[in-house]
Amino acid sequence: MAHREILVTTTENIPGKKYEIIGEVFGLTTQSKNLVKDFGASLKSMVGGEIHSYTKMLEDSRSQALSRLRKSAEDEGADAIVMMRFDSGSIGGDMQSVVAYGTAVRFIADNE
Repeated sequence: MAHREILVTTTENIPGKKYEIIGEVFGLTTQSKNLVKDFGASLKSMVGGEIHSYTKMLEDSRSQALSRLRKSAEDEGADAIVMMRFDSGSIGGDMQSVVAYGTAVRFIADNE
């Protein structure tokens, strides 16, 4: 079964669309650090610069959280998500959690 693409926007309004609010939706992922890459990152932190393995982990986490957010909205019968935001934080010293959240909405017909 093909999934329809859920529009995701950080804005409150979608130009040209009227909608009703379904409710809040979330997409969450938690990733653990790779100990081998973590050792290399600790060496890199001594000299400064970007830690590419962590950047990649966060990019992948954001992508997965966004995908799960879209799935959550689709399960609720939404057409779009407005006011989407990301939040992230550490759990313990070796895990990173990323959540994507927003408001699921359903488009309504313009009867004008």
